[in-house]
Amino acid sequence: MSSTRTVQTSTPSRGSAPTGDRASVLSPGGPVWLVAEREIRSRLRSKAFLISTGLLLLAVLASIVIGSIASASASPTKVAVVGGAAAVVHTAGGFDEVAAADVAAAEKLVRDGKVDAAVVPADAQAGTTDATPAVRVIALESAPTDVVSRLSIAPEVTLLKKPTQNPLLSYFVAIGFGLVFFMSAMTFGTTIAQSVVEEKQTRVVEILLSTISARILLAGKVIGNSLLAFAQILATAILASVALMLTGQRSLLSSLGPSVIWFVVFFVFGFVLIAALYAAAAALVSRQEDVGAVTSPVMLLVMAPYFLVIFFNDNPTVLAIMSYVPFSAPVGMPMRIFLGTAQWWEPLVSLVILLATTAVVIVFGARVYSNSLLRTGARVPLKEALRG
Repeated sequence: MSSTRTVQTSTPSRGSAPTGDRASVLSPGGPVWLVAEREIRSRLRSKAFLISTGLLLLAVLASIVIGSIASASASPTKVAVVGGAAAVVHTAGGFDEVAAADVAAAEKLVRDGKVDAAVVPADAQAGTTDATPAVRVIALESAPTDVVSRLSIAPEVTLLKKPTQNPLLSYFVAIGFGLVFFMSAMTFGTTIAQSVVEEKQTRVVEILLSTISARILLAGKVIGNSLLAFAQILATAILASVALMLTGQRSLLSSLGPSVIWFVVFFVFGFVLIAALYAAAAALVSRQEDVGAVTSPVMLLVMAPYFLVIFFNDNPTVLAIMSYVPFSAPVGMPMRIFLGTAQWWEPLVSLVILLATTAVVIVFGARVYSNSLLRTGARVPLKEALRG
């Protein structure tokens, strides 16, 4: 039976820096950044990390290219035409034309989903014989950009319903946000946990704590892995933006842009929260075999937003709740911004809640980490870790 024991070292007092003031500790070249650089170098030397990052970027690029090819090879847009508007549509070419008796009949075809849009004379008179009359485009929820761009004149657009996002597009955007957050948080969170336990198991931590404090070590680990996670997310966002531009999907980029920017902002603070929890949980054990047991609650917090946004991406109530819960806000709020259901002030309120929660979790995690790091043997109970 293993027993818990505390290794006595010349560790600096809790919360104090070993040398210099707090500014020097956090400055470039200080102990926090030395630990962060060590974490970054060890991850960049890992083939598994480089391969997983490459696969993530390739998956994003492939999905955009496949979507572009599918849209380019799609069947011609089906439009209903009324009276003299048929001449304009026929001149533009590239449409599957469906004749309608009058404007009311054309609107019914649009509402029933039998056509993508309707092109009618602007004066709503079906019997006009003008060869090039002014026309009006009728659509269901959003202006059909392909129809408007092909017509030789700039038509008026009438929408029959309040604009909403395409359900299929919303589903894939939900998968994208959820999957990127899930993969990045799991990859780097697990890395932090394994690093903490490895240092305890090999007694390297005893050497480290003779020079720097436990909180500085924790800060360096969190900052180093957070910077790598941010770089991965930023690279994914930039690659997706460039790919959408090069494949001619600028309209999709313009609708996705604000939500992607907010996703990056929320991820920055959301990952720090997750990283602190992973490090604190891992400090409770001394063997790699026990890491899964202590980090499983944190893993559930990471997995929950992924599954919730996939199954409830069309449920405004669930998304609203997700957008204010700190652990799911990095996925829920950007999704609501994309769907257009969030008021302008809601992302700011959600971000403040996330920042406050992150600060509390960092204090909690630092206490557990500091009080458990030198205790080897059996798993340290959370109550004892909090008491110190």
